[in-house]
Amino acid sequence: MKQRFDGEVSVIFTSILMNVRIINQSSHPLPAYETAHAAGMDLRANLNTPVVLKPLERTLVPTGLFIELPIGYEAQVRPRSGLAAKKGVTVLNSPGTIDADYRGEIKVILVNLSNEPFTIENGERVAQLVIAAHEHIQWETVTELAETARGAGGFGSTGR
Repeated sequence: MKQRFDGEVSVIFTSILMNVRIINQSSHPLPAYETAHAAGMDLRANLNTPVVLKPLERTLVPTGLFIELPIGYEAQVRPRSGLAAKKGVTVLNSPGTIDADYRGEIKVILVNLSNEPFTIENGERVAQLVIAAHEHIQWETVTELAETARGAGGFGSTGR
């Protein structure tokens, strides 16, 4: 349990760990949170031989991991900021969604946006995995929507 003071209001946070079933067919450790307050866990490449990713080329990187998420949750595959900033390599469909009913291997679509080839080594940390709750909705067809100050403004309409 964590406690935070916000002015005169005391807010208490509790952390509940959810068990997620996982099969690890790689030789690498399970994904883990690297810091106490990290949202994501690193995914590692599970390769027999290194893969060279040429500029503007994309590839599907296996992880050797298979998971069983509870209903109402998804796993989001996200880029690693250091890999993107330092090497120009990122996750192409970011965030990639792994649904609760998917049982196949987790794979990462990497793309090299730099001008230099990038070699993916076995065990390389290639992406982050974030577990998130989600809702199912039911559409309500209407003829108009409630007004807001923003209205239909988008794509840079609120400034640079």
